[in-house]
Amino acid sequence: MRKRSYRKRQAILAAAYVLFSEKGFARTSVSEICARAGGSKATIYSYFDSKEELFVECMFYLAENYLEGIICDLQSPADDLLSTLQDFGERFLRLVCSPEMVAARRLMIAEAARAGIGHLFCEKLLSTRQQVTSFLSIVMAEGKLRGGDADLAAGQLLALLEMELFEPLLLCAGNGHPDEPAIARAAERAVGTFLRAYAREA
Repeated sequence: MRKRSYRKRQAILAAAYVLFSEKGFARTSVSEICARAGGSKATIYSYFDSKEELFVECMFYLAENYLEGIICDLQSPADDLLSTLQDFGERFLRLVCSPEMVAARRLMIAEAARAGIGHLFCEKLLSTRQQVTSFLSIVMAEGKLRGGDADLAAGQLLALLEMELFEPLLLCAGNGHPDEPAIARAAERAVGTFLRAYAREA
C-alpha cells in the first residue's frame, strides 16, 4: 500500500474508532465517518468491504504496531524459551490490559451478534494467534517442547495469559490498570503453567 493510501486508511480508522466508541455500531453512520475523516463513502468502501469490516478493523488498529513488535520477538531463535515466553507474556498483557484495548474488547463483544461482526472478530484474532502457532511449531520441532497441536497450544497460552488480569478488567471487576509487578507475576504464572503442560517427558 502506498504511503498516501496508508495514511488515508489510518485516518479513516482513527475517525471510525472515536465515533464507534462514543456512539456504538448502530448509531454511527458511514456518512459521519466520512465527515470526520474527509472523503466520500466510495473512498471508505475502497478500503473496507463493509461497515462491519471497518468496525472490526478499527477496534484493532490501535494495537497493530504494538502487536507487530510483540510477534517480532517470537521470530528469532528461542535459545532461552522461558525468557522468550515470559517477555512475550508481559508485553502481551501490557497491551490487552490497557484501558483502550479493554474498552475496545467490551464494545466488540457487545456488537458480536450483529451482521457477522463476531465472525470477523474471530478471524482477526486467529490471524494474530497463527503467528504464535508458528513459533510454537518451531520449538516443538526442535524438541524444546513436547510435540502436539501447536495451534491448540497457542490458544491455551493466550487464554492462560488473559485469565488472571484481563478477564476481571473486561467484566469491570478489576482494581484498575495492573502495575508492572502484577503483570510480571501473572505472566510468570501463566507461562509456568503452560511449560509444565508442554514440557518434554523425561
